[in-house]
Amino acid sequence: MEVNSDSLKNILTLRYDPSFEPLLPKQRWENFQEKKSSNYLDVIENTIENTFKKYEKSLTQKPVISLSSGIDSTLVLTLLRNLYPDTTINSISVSFSESLDESPQAKKIAENFQTNHHVITIENFLENLPEAISIVGAPFWDLHWYEVAKSAKSLGNLLISGDGGDELFGGYTFRYKKFNSLVSRNSTPFEKIQSYIACHKRDWVSDQVNVFGKKSNFLWDDIFLHLKPYFDNPLEPLNQVFLADFNGKLLHNMSPIYNKFHNHFNLDYLAPILSDELISFATHIPIQQKYDSKTNNGKLLLRQILKKYGVLDLVTTKKQGFSINTVNLWKSYGQKLCNLFLVDGQIVKAGWINSGWIKKYIHEKEPKPEIVNKFLGLLAFEIWFRIFISKDMKSHEKLNV
Repeated sequence: MEVNSDSLKNILTLRYDPSFEPLLPKQRWENFQEKKSSNYLDVIENTIENTFKKYEKSLTQKPVISLSSGIDSTLVLTLLRNLYPDTTINSISVSFSESLDESPQAKKIAENFQTNHHVITIENFLENLPEAISIVGAPFWDLHWYEVAKSAKSLGNLLISGDGGDELFGGYTFRYKKFNSLVSRNSTPFEKIQSYIACHKRDWVSDQVNVFGKKSNFLWDDIFLHLKPYFDNPLEPLNQVFLADFNGKLLHNMSPIYNKFHNHFNLDYLAPILSDELISFATHIPIQQKYDSKTNNGKLLLRQILKKYGVLDLVTTKKQGFSINTVNLWKSYGQKLCNLFLVDGQIVKAGWINSGWIKKYIHEKEPKPEIVNKFLGLLAFEIWFRIFISKDMKSHEKLNV
């Protein structure tokens, strides 16, 4: 194995690698052309239930559902329990130390649907990073699904999730409002790409070019070129965002990475929102059925289904994003670990990463979230490098300070 410069630059800028083999069908702009329907809710509900029926044998043997307090997983659990009222269901949620804790709300949802609920409490999010990276084979840091899959395997053989709801039904409302304020229908593709990147501020830093060593040869032009097909087409600007979102982190991070964990733990996996049938339908749903720009609410259709079943009030309807507080993580474990591994790191000595950038920010006590996230990305790259390139680190080693 060797360092792929393009993969490295994309992972440390977009937090996904376009060279990762997708498991889901890549979407073209034509797939997001809007088509009106008179029965959106029935199609969505029936399609999810039909997907469940294909797994009926496994669903009678204590399935495990990843349950946050959000709309997607609650919707999936609602329809699963409605279809199989007597099935024993295990549910799991994750609680990160010193972060927004959604597990109490998830527990209430679990109680409502009579599942056996389990909370995974993670004190040091980075502790098992070497093992998670060794399974994935790539330098990603946001690998919380390792903990979910490992815990699910102790409870059953089928893991169910609500993945895909954000990308298909308009869940990233914290980005849509900003994007709409920055663009118009007359904006050029380049202007829309700039605006799209501006809405992903936690994924890159203002001096991004200075993160990389000469060996990496980082250019923003390469990032723009990758994103251009998603914004150089006749779609409405927000549909272009949906297109880019689907073909981004979902296609080349979440889906393939989760699959590696499922294979490692010998788990079957079901994400009914991401069935081929529902993807084909949902991508064509008009923007107005997904997102209300006046109220900045998304997932409008999914909310209506939850309201129909009388459980909308149970969920946290505001999108929380990745719920670990990385600044608090920096204070408790991250800064010490980055000091230990990066100041004289192998990725610096090999010429991939600029030591000047590390030394500029490594001693900050209150860094911006994007600075912390970048350090976590560099830490993951260093761990990956030591496992796969220099081979002087073992996957079972723990990151503790």
